[in-house]
Amino acid sequence: MKPVTLESIRIFLAVAEARSFTAAAIRLGVTPAAASKAVKLLEAQHGVIVFVRNTRRVALTEAGSVLYASLLAASSQIDDAFAALTRFRDRPAGTLRLTVPRALGALVLRELAPRFQRAYPDVSLDMSLDDGEVDLLEQGFDAGIRLGQSVAQGMVAVRLTGDLAWSVVASPAYFARAGRPRVPEDLVRHETVRYRFHRSKALAPWAFLRDGERFQVETGHKLVVNDTGLIADFSRSGLGLAYLPDIEIAHDLADGRLERVLDAFIPKTSGLFLYFAARTQSQPKLRAFIDMATADGLLSRSLAGSIGA
Repeated sequence: MKPVTLESIRIFLAVAEARSFTAAAIRLGVTPAAASKAVKLLEAQHGVIVFVRNTRRVALTEAGSVLYASLLAASSQIDDAFAALTRFRDRPAGTLRLTVPRALGALVLRELAPRFQRAYPDVSLDMSLDDGEVDLLEQGFDAGIRLGQSVAQGMVAVRLTGDLAWSVVASPAYFARAGRPRVPEDLVRHETVRYRFHRSKALAPWAFLRDGERFQVETGHKLVVNDTGLIADFSRSGLGLAYLPDIEIAHDLADGRLERVLDAFIPKTSGLFLYFAARTQSQPKLRAFIDMATADGLLSRSLAGSIGA
């Protein structure tokens, strides 16, 4: 048996209320013949007559009256359900799911999330901290925040910050024990704490710049993790050199817990971007987040404050 369609239910209810196929058809914008055919199909599918028809009037049978009473309540719920959709169309509402890098994402959201919640109380923020690559559509996220080079192809990317400065750092205790590298090539004789990408399993490269040419150095390492916050912890503990963004270790640099080396050789990298699939950006909840995140350099000022703290 074919399932009853919402359209046939709509026609049945309209005919029952108007007691006329013609009046119901006019109300629904269909022909009287189409309305009659839909009702006849419904009756045939279920083997029950729901209307008594003659040349002057249309009346519900007993079975039709029972069906009408049941469907009327259900129809009201369906109408309410579709009416509720307008709140997602007309104003920011619902749940906005975001994936952000652990340390850098926390810096961004510490400033942005409270402000967004105050401005849009009908939107719930569901934030996942993950440094790895994430397929937004596959994993059900509305948007993500990543460094520019980590944004997947085919996504719309909106810049949130300027380029980021990075440093090779270690604790004073490590430098006292192992000395300071003077050129990037010296790193092969040092212990380093390296970052491994979650999905590709590759080690994040340590990139340097000399005479306008970029190059990489492979380092000795006994510690490899996929969390930059833990890398900073290990480096503070004297376990080796780390390659980290300045905004993540600003307080350590200011307090002397970590010290820089090789400054002259380290290039900046692309800043943070908010990215999302093109077809999702029309959602009011995401549009509101995009507008706030990019408004008046809010995040760049916030992150600059973190560096200067």
